[in-house]
Amino acid sequence: MAALHSLARDATYLNPVFDRPFPDPFVLKYCGEYWGYATGFWHDGRCFGVARSRDLVHWREVGSAMDPLPGGATCYWAPEVSCENGRFLMYYSVGNEERMQIRVAVADHPAGPFIDSGHRLTAEDFAIDPHVFVDDDGARYLFYATDFLEHTYIGTGTVYDRMLDAFTLAGHPRPVARARYDWQVYDPHRAEKGGVRWHTVEGPFVLKHKGRYYEMLSGGNWKNISYGVSYAVTDSLARTEEWQQAGDGVRVLPILRTLPGLVVGPGHNSVVRGPDNRQLFCVYHRWAEDGSGRMLSIDPLDWAGERMLVLGPSTGPQPAPLAPTVVDYFDEDQARGLGQNWECTPEGCWAARGGAAVEQSTDSLAEARCLPGAPSFLAEVSLRSLGAFTEAGGFGVSLYGKAGAVMRCLIVPSTQSLVISKLKDGDWIKQQMALLAGFDPRAYHLLRVEVDGLMFKVQLDEAAARWQGRLSEETSGMGLVTQQMSAAFAGFALTAGWEDSFTQQNSDPISRGWRVEGEGGQWQVEEQQLWQQDARARHAVISKGPLLSSYELVINARLGSVAASEGCYGFFPALGEPEQGPLLTVTRRDAGWELVSGGPAGVHSFPLPPSFEPTVYQQFRFRKQGGRLTILWEAEMLGEVECPAEATRVGLYAHGAAAAFEMVRVTAKNPRSESNQAG
Repeated sequence: MAALHSLARDATYLNPVFDRPFPDPFVLKYCGEYWGYATGFWHDGRCFGVARSRDLVHWREVGSAMDPLPGGATCYWAPEVSCENGRFLMYYSVGNEERMQIRVAVADHPAGPFIDSGHRLTAEDFAIDPHVFVDDDGARYLFYATDFLEHTYIGTGTVYDRMLDAFTLAGHPRPVARARYDWQVYDPHRAEKGGVRWHTVEGPFVLKHKGRYYEMLSGGNWKNISYGVSYAVTDSLARTEEWQQAGDGVRVLPILRTLPGLVVGPGHNSVVRGPDNRQLFCVYHRWAEDGSGRMLSIDPLDWAGERMLVLGPSTGPQPAPLAPTVVDYFDEDQARGLGQNWECTPEGCWAARGGAAVEQSTDSLAEARCLPGAPSFLAEVSLRSLGAFTEAGGFGVSLYGKAGAVMRCLIVPSTQSLVISKLKDGDWIKQQMALLAGFDPRAYHLLRVEVDGLMFKVQLDEAAARWQGRLSEETSGMGLVTQQMSAAFAGFALTAGWEDSFTQQNSDPISRGWRVEGEGGQWQVEEQQLWQQDARARHAVISKGPLLSSYELVINARLGSVAASEGCYGFFPALGEPEQGPLLTVTRRDAGWELVSGGPAGVHSFPLPPSFEPTVYQQFRFRKQGGRLTILWEAEMLGEVECPAEATRVGLYAHGAAAAFEMVRVTAKNPRSESNQAG
């Protein structure tokens, strides 16, 4: 019961998160805010309901997105909105249910109004559920669902086609996931299709993780207990074969599925980053308890190794999405300065105006430094140029060390490039990267900056530019910067913490801030994993910081070879100095596997489920609040133990076994603020 009381002290949410039916939900994050879009006619008679939020939990109805088309179509399904150079593109399916086509509408604001562009993208008689995926090279693909009448398993499946531009497909759709299992049966004798055994695979949504492509898909009939969301995988979009489906409905169940008596028909999802910009959330619908409609719901989405998982569908109060350490929507207009979160240099002329931080001077280098800073963090901000371009003019962000800026990342409109400048031995070293053709600096673009000790990554939009490198010293914070031009910045969020996914091949973990402790062991990064390879090692420990007083820790781990019956792996979720903190080990017992906690407070055992397989990647979650540590295996609560109030590092442990760790993520926990509520 102690663990439940611990969770009760945190902010929580309860599905559904919106009080009005919101089927086939798609959520766009733009300038730090969430815009949700729903299937069908809205209660005002127009198409596609729109809702708005700042925290994914508290939603406010905005209205509807577009007017119905001439011709009396009865079905308006599955809208999805993407932003391209300040233009909002809504891809949707329309028709009479028997015949459906995919079209695109355009707006200059996420709330609309959207106007149909006059373009039909698909040629099939039946095409629904459009989803736009942007690959790392900037290439765009449209995934959608269509019918396969000559396939072994007759019914609807998913395909993808290359987009030549926002309104035109290449015209060569390739199958991604067609029906192949009984759980995907929609109707064993579907009268509308001539009484055939009809299967349904629909609702595609694509994510890329560690170089592999994952298509999430909904299958079957929502009235059946087997209905839910699964996924298919490929390592290359160039392959002509269908993607490998993960769930057969018998041995491997859908990752989001009906729970009899609790949740009915969870499906047709999209995915979006949470407010902390680290944790992904699966956004989906589920049927209301009284059957009155499909309701908007959210639950965390993650990976454990190559296995995708959704921590849901949740049925009780859940920890609310973590808030950023610093978030600013610049809602309060200020003629001078940006408010208490910022320290502005005197050379500039900063002001908060119209929901943006605006720097108006054009004759100097002007900076606004975020307060407080952090040595490791993830930050996002949307930014655009204002006024005329100058040859040397640019706008972007800075990273600061003890004595001042150590890195600047600037969009330079005159050369259509991203310029990274790093301070080394007192000199600024510049490197330049060309932006994608058609890049419009006058429109808002998303800049994402991640700092992990001396390592940093920069990403502009989904694929406009990516850069990673090493700093000369650790940072203490981040700032907004303009150079001889005016610019606007919106939706700033900085989250203290760090994540290591071990994607740098065959690297020394010491170079990434890890420290070998205990009796050593053989720690090496190989194949996107951190390995302790010596099965004979005793008490092998490797650790990394910094940590904070309150945080969420997520670790993916598995056991390799076992040299002895006592072989195990484990974690120090809160290493303190001098107090070591609890050691939690995944240990074999006669009845199965347990997570055993040993420390000053004694030994506690938490049984793991019978299905637990230690040689397959498993995800453990820890939530530290002061001197208490809550422990979860995926979404299942295990218990709570004591820990040091001031932890400094997290440790990974192996004893008498080879063990692998595929991801470690530390995210600061902060009190929820009213600024994160619906805008």
